[in-house]
Amino acid sequence: MVMNILSINEIVSDPKVRSGRPVIRGTGITVMTIVFAHTTGDKLTLEQIAEDYRLPFGQVLAAMAYYYLHQEEMDAQAQRESEETTLLLAELERQGKLTRHD
Repeated sequence: MVMNILSINEIVSDPKVRSGRPVIRGTGITVMTIVFAHTTGDKLTLEQIAEDYRLPFGQVLAAMAYYYLHQEEMDAQAQRESEETTLLLAELERQGKLTRHD
């Protein structure tokens, strides 16, 4: 018996788009944008995300599935980017090029 592996090609990566981060096909919307919209802040439902971002519901589900299949790697990347952003903001403040208004 031959088994065919069927894939859902809704998540793509291109070095020219969002520095190669996984995005929803045909958009610049990163998988992590969808994940953060669902898990932080307003904690939108997947249906709300589809509506707000004007995406087919299946693409939102594909983004979440991709995240959960690659969660450790994606969380590590998000953590690195957060740390880099913190360092960059601190450097801009040190140079007097950024003032925070808390």
